[in-house]
Amino acid sequence: MKITKPVQIAGLAMTGALALAACSSGGSSNADNISCTTGSIKASGSTAQKNAMADWVNAYQGACSGATINYQANGSGAGIQDFNNAQTSFAGSDSAIKDADLTAANKRCATGNAINLPMVGGAIVAAYNVSGVSKLTLTSSALAGIFNGKITKWNNSEIASANPGVTLPDATIVQFHRSDSSGTTDNFTNYLKTAAPSTWTSGSGKDWVAAGGQGSKGNDGVSASVKSTPNSIGYVELSFAQTQNLSMASIDNGGGAVAPTAETGSTAIGLATVSNVNNNITLKMDYATKNPAAYPLVLVTYEITCQKGLPSDQEGLTKSFLTYTSGTAAQGKLGSSGYVPLPSCLQTQVAPAVGSIS
Repeated sequence: MKITKPVQIAGLAMTGALALAACSSGGSSNADNISCTTGSIKASGSTAQKNAMADWVNAYQGACSGATINYQANGSGAGIQDFNNAQTSFAGSDSAIKDADLTAANKRCATGNAINLPMVGGAIVAAYNVSGVSKLTLTSSALAGIFNGKITKWNNSEIASANPGVTLPDATIVQFHRSDSSGTTDNFTNYLKTAAPSTWTSGSGKDWVAAGGQGSKGNDGVSASVKSTPNSIGYVELSFAQTQNLSMASIDNGGGAVAPTAETGSTAIGLATVSNVNNNITLKMDYATKNPAAYPLVLVTYEITCQKGLPSDQEGLTKSFLTYTSGTAAQGKLGSSGYVPLPSCLQTQVAPAVGSIS
């Protein structure tokens, strides 16, 4: 497939002729109703999508008495490893599978290639626990300084200057990060590298490499650590911060403070550059955006599976379930549970990609 320069259409920049044609076609091609298939499958991976996946599995199994879907939220890195070892039918990852992992996935699929299917949009929030501080703005530089250990006090001048009128304590910041291999970490560090390059010099990846701080496992682990620790901060997916009733900082990339919501996250995902090559769909986020309506720290969780080559007793249920999750009904439920629905223009690309599974 010939790849062309990105073209901006309906809020999404896309590469590739097929992506462009799909985006121009209108609404979602998925039916709202679940088309049941019986059987049993296992999946694992991203903790960011744990709550969304639980809702979807309950809905599908409630409608389809002969189906069992077991999703284990053990982290993106572990999920990819499980899939590549043929222990699961699909993996959830907060960053697209690539490089050596993709080579191993293609080998597992045997008669076809593994494909990335964007499925769950989310906002990564800086959740904090500081007594008396109910509203907080962090610049990208301040956020990077906190997580690389250069900013150690809550009343640091860089934080204070972005929060006039807010009384910040002279207290040491307790920073929590992920201890497990995590797509959320990959997206978070990519954001810091892009939005605050002069402050964040620790690179990016699924494994935490910056000095200092304390590790906790999973989005739920980091959320629980922040909730129980005074003067703490951690990065988690929006849904988990809402579940724990945590305070969340607004982010200022230079265009003004933007609060994390489903709406501001959707705007940011709509600014992504989308590559669609033979139904393998990946997104490149515009982390440096100064759009005042876009919360810049966002991610998309991909479901990774074989386009061809799944065992015959797994292929039908995997395709049926992912057809449901990519449809308008399932996507429409995401906002109420702290996630970000895929823009409709992206849904029109994911639907036929799921349909290509055979």
